[in-house]
Amino acid sequence: CALPILDRLTNRQEPMKIASLAVALAVAAFPVLTHAQAAPATQSVKADEQIILKQVMTDKRAVYAQNLQLTDAESHAFWPIYDEYEGKAKKLNDQFLKLVDDYAAKYGAMTDADATAMLKKKMQIEKDREALKQAYTKKVAKVLPPVKALRYAQIETRLDNMLRREVYGLIPLAQ
Repeated sequence: CALPILDRLTNRQEPMKIASLAVALAVAAFPVLTHAQAAPATQSVKADEQIILKQVMTDKRAVYAQNLQLTDAESHAFWPIYDEYEGKAKKLNDQFLKLVDDYAAKYGAMTDADATAMLKKKMQIEKDREALKQAYTKKVAKVLPPVKALRYAQIETRLDNMLRREVYGLIPLAQ
């Protein structure tokens, strides 16, 4: 596996399709962040972000399929919930990417009012993301056996933490 942290996603050491999941999301954010002191991100950067995010979501789905090993009945119940969750999570991810774009555009010239508004938006996105995660983990727990529901929650937390670490590591601190 390209990233050691992904090897620890499961207890197995088998190769995972998403060896570069965190890197892909980091790459999606990187063009925006490298323009922090230059012109705002272009439409092509936004298109690239969406392409990379689509690949990340595809790879994420493969991680769940590999690690949950669902029966046909479990799959029939789980995947619609997962797809609904990811659809709603995408809206929050889009809000976050917009916030990063705004931050990049104002980097180095940010006012106190800008910082206050961005902090408020960041905290709201995080609150909404956690509420969404809680609500859908409860839905998953209703359709999967307890061990698989717990495994789902563990994988979701690990992926979320890994992706956040990669992305936030690229964002320069406010000046």
